[in-house]
Amino acid sequence: MRAAYRHHQNMPHLQQQQLLVVLLGSLLIWDFPGVLGSYRRTSSICTSIPRNMALCYDIGYTEMRLPNLLDHETMAEAIQQSTSWLPLLARECHPDARIFLCSLFAPICLERLIYPCRSLCEAIRSSCAPVMVCYGYPWPEILNCNKFPEDHELCISSIADRSTSGRRMPQASCRDCELEDPSSAKEILENLCTSDFAVKIRISRRNKTSTIADFDLDSRLEVLKHGPLLKTETHPKLQQWLNLDATCVHNIMKGTNTGVYVISGEVQNDKIVLVNRAYAWHKKNRNLQAAVRRWKHYKCRA
Repeated sequence: MRAAYRHHQNMPHLQQQQLLVVLLGSLLIWDFPGVLGSYRRTSSICTSIPRNMALCYDIGYTEMRLPNLLDHETMAEAIQQSTSWLPLLARECHPDARIFLCSLFAPICLERLIYPCRSLCEAIRSSCAPVMVCYGYPWPEILNCNKFPEDHELCISSIADRSTSGRRMPQASCRDCELEDPSSAKEILENLCTSDFAVKIRISRRNKTSTIADFDLDSRLEVLKHGPLLKTETHPKLQQWLNLDATCVHNIMKGTNTGVYVISGEVQNDKIVLVNRAYAWHKKNRNLQAAVRRWKHYKCRA
């Protein structure tokens, strides 16, 4: 879980506006009865969210309450505890994970405290807990979703559920998928031999303002090895991979908006594509170009 998290430190302006609409709109139903929504913490203070609180700095509001909703009484404690969650955000397990965590670590400074809705907690837990388990960390009891209010009460609900219009949420991967820099064409050829499939593709990022990953696969692709995939299945299965394996795609793209890559990997029994190797196609990568030229005539070792 040590993947880079630089792209999470600055939330796009659109996402900030959506968050503020949800939070400030809650004031319109202030008198709605609710156990947590009606709670007032008279001993708390408002303080600026410091720049070194990377989890929540620049999230769309500038002041937070201390103690926060996790009972951190000092800013130093809140910063220290929040930092441990940054690697999980880098896994992109759910688009609303940052909003959920910051509603607890850095609650917005309103007259009363507003908790995240139970459904928001459950959505984050469903997507992120499996990734935490991969690294030996269970979902903590302090984030027990039963502690949070039902959706009909005053609480912060999901933004992603409304903005994705029925799209399946991007799925985080437990695998670290990175661009490779092979030392020789033979190394690439041997990797292709051990893979179920290998394809040369162009990937483009469709939206540049949302935290929700959304990528397009060019309709023209060069199949080097189709393995168990039928010809008609290759493109839709790869597009499914783009939609679901957000961590892998982001690591391959490295912040660029478009690129050409040779990818290879496994095809599971249900024909779900898992990419485990990726190479950037460019003029300087002569080993890759040589391997692709030689592939048609290359004999894999038994």
